[in-house]
Amino acid sequence: MPLTTPPPADPWETLHTTALLGTDRRPLPPPAVDDSPAHRAVDRTDPATALLELAALETVRRRAGALPAPATETVTALLTAPAPEDHRPELPAPAARRLTLLLGSRSAGSPGTVANLTELLPQWLATARARGLRPPAAVVPALLDAARGRTELRPDAVALAGPLGRWLATRNPDWRFVLRTTADAPGGAPGPDGAAAAAGDDHLWHEGLFAERVTHLTALRRTDPSAGLALLASTWPTERAEDRLLFLDALQDGLALADEPFLEAALGDRSKNVRATAAELLSTLPGSALAHRMAERARAAVRLSERGTHLLVTPPTECDAEMQRDGIPLKSPTGRGERAWWFGEVIAAAPLRLWQESTGLTPSRLLGLRVGDSIDETNSSWADDLREAWARAAVRQQDADWARALLGPAPAPAPGGRTARAPRSTGAPAKLLSVLPPAERAAWTAAFIEVHGLGEAFQLLGACGAPWTPPLSTAVVAALARAAASGAYPWSHSGVLGMTERALSPGTAAAVEELAAEAAPAGAWAETFARLAGTLRFRKAMLAELGA
Repeated sequence: MPLTTPPPADPWETLHTTALLGTDRRPLPPPAVDDSPAHRAVDRTDPATALLELAALETVRRRAGALPAPATETVTALLTAPAPEDHRPELPAPAARRLTLLLGSRSAGSPGTVANLTELLPQWLATARARGLRPPAAVVPALLDAARGRTELRPDAVALAGPLGRWLATRNPDWRFVLRTTADAPGGAPGPDGAAAAAGDDHLWHEGLFAERVTHLTALRRTDPSAGLALLASTWPTERAEDRLLFLDALQDGLALADEPFLEAALGDRSKNVRATAAELLSTLPGSALAHRMAERARAAVRLSERGTHLLVTPPTECDAEMQRDGIPLKSPTGRGERAWWFGEVIAAAPLRLWQESTGLTPSRLLGLRVGDSIDETNSSWADDLREAWARAAVRQQDADWARALLGPAPAPAPGGRTARAPRSTGAPAKLLSVLPPAERAAWTAAFIEVHGLGEAFQLLGACGAPWTPPLSTAVVAALARAAASGAYPWSHSGVLGMTERALSPGTAAAVEELAAEAAPAGAWAETFARLAGTLRFRKAMLAELGA
């Protein structure tokens, strides 16, 4: 049988292998007779440098030798079809220039005078999208490139790019994410491009990346909850446990009693985290069977004393199989005592209306009662557990009356000019704040900062929507001035300062500039206030150009 000549080795693969193994273990390929003069001229004295030069030459050779693919009818139609018309008004010229600056730069002006502009891009995109504007066609490629690298920009960027962005995405594989991104309009209504996807793009659900599937399910739940549930149910048995967990979280949008059968079935899931999440969702539905079961357990655990002066606690003595199926773990993951853990889980999952219906008392009156043991009314060891569980229930059930009662009135200065102490935390104050209407949330936080400063305000400020209201912004600026006067260093408030660049009302720019002028010229606070003032001026101009 005649011997066959092996095919010649691919020069690129040979160089690639040498790079992986190292030139000390794999020598460079010797020059070939048919090599180009440039290849033969490479100095091989230093093998590492020679390897890079040969790789560069091979790259040029491969690119120069690439042949175009034959033009099929489909490709020809794709290349010649024009982009759909976009009837939205175009951005004003100054706003378009600002977008180009945001997309192409990391800073503006002198170094250190303005925040990193990439941090301001999300606010610009959200505002422009809310105004229903479209960018100039020449800017769209840079906009899609920015969204490709930052997934949090994609919904706004895709909506802003509009039909042209989707047209370009069919022609550039780097922008395929556009075709998989549901671009909802502000307020949860589907946009012109996102409506079709939200209505039933099963292709995305079955073949998209996990993050895209979650986004698609969330968008569909906002427009058609029953269709979103049906889509999830169609693949539920085949999903991974960690994916099932996050898909369940997406059901929070549009959650209703129609979801109860699916969630009840999920209580038997093989993953304990999925079971716990299903139980938590069911507990937010006051009319669900799980909420009714938890209410019965809560009645047995807490009752009003005969004289009406105490709440008497009888915590569970065991966590039976039914309690475990309803999402209460047998062992506490936090190391708390078992009875205290079971007690807190029961109270947090019980409908809050239960307590008013069974006692006739308002949340404020209930919180004002003393808490005692069912055996010893003077034993108040369960008071903190009860209060913390009620706080979790208020957040879970989004009950503003209970959240307001648990937070207490807005802080006020201590009489006589004494330093006020920060109020005792109940659960997570920032989470309770998030339940309140935005204006009330901002007012409570402003009062807290005026009395207690910024030391414990980071999470509270994070719960307030950006941009902050003028009263809250004024309170923050005043607190920064007090911090600077006290001798504290700016980096001790770095978290709050980072938020101020994105959330402080631009109307406070003049006050911040005054603080910069009053600070020591070479001090850290002078630089900090100058940078913040420059950012506020930049944001003010940015929003004005968009007509916001």
